[in-house]
Amino acid sequence: MAISTPNAKTNATTRHRRRVSGTRPLTRGGAYLLLALGALLTLAPFYFMFVFATHDRSEIFHIPPPIWFGDNATINYNNLIERVPFWRGLWNSLYLAIMTTVTTLFFCSLAGLAFAMYTFKGREFLFAIVLATLLIPTALNIVPFALIMQAIGWIDTPRALWVPGMAGAFGIFLMRQYIGSAIPKELMEAGRIDGASEFGIYRRIILPLCGPALGTLGMITFIGSWNSFVGPLIIFRSAETYTAPLLIRSLQAVANTDWGALMVGVALTVLPLLVIFAFASRQLIEGLTSGSLKG
Repeated sequence: MAISTPNAKTNATTRHRRRVSGTRPLTRGGAYLLLALGALLTLAPFYFMFVFATHDRSEIFHIPPPIWFGDNATINYNNLIERVPFWRGLWNSLYLAIMTTVTTLFFCSLAGLAFAMYTFKGREFLFAIVLATLLIPTALNIVPFALIMQAIGWIDTPRALWVPGMAGAFGIFLMRQYIGSAIPKELMEAGRIDGASEFGIYRRIILPLCGPALGTLGMITFIGSWNSFVGPLIIFRSAETYTAPLLIRSLQAVANTDWGALMVGVALTVLPLLVIFAFASRQLIEGLTSGSLKG
């Protein structure tokens, strides 16, 4: 029976470290290469979107396609604003996204606080019903949603889109998980001892501590509302109330589509989202992960 000595163990450990250190640069380099390729594949559609916005139709569909910016951007932009009220549609999208985001943050944070910090009869059952609504396919809600909005006279009005979504199930779930994991109940008890009202505790204690979750939910809600197509398509009936996605879709004809003008509209619509995501991506990741572990 062989007996291992300290020197033998040291030599084995040294050989193992040498093997690991010899393969680590290759492994790390391969990982960086894969990440770089993934980044290029992700950014390529956005790059070509801005490139095509500066070319006319014949250049866009040329084989091979252009890979650098052209000099037709001004003409494409003029064609865009002549055909559709684009800036009006962009304002409609902004108004709808802001109202949806603000009301969602307010009501979902209140509901998340109630489910996380308060004990009342039927709490778990109500929360299960909220989560069950996530299982209902969106397509099943289209006809009832349209009939209800028509019955109450909200067709062709923006409130038909942001009022029903003020307390979405995903937002309630996200806020409930974050508040229950990251905020101790002792803070609320301390607030009550100091004489603060329940709404004062929510405004002065809970909201300041929910920054990552609110930022994450706000970004997801804003982007989803900005890009929404089916809801506005059902509700809005006139070009003056159309959002930017609807106006861009109206540029697509059966034939003779001005793809240069269409690409300018797409680029101008996507640009605000790219700017928001570039500045808030770190907060988005922090909000999605900060409440995952209980301290």
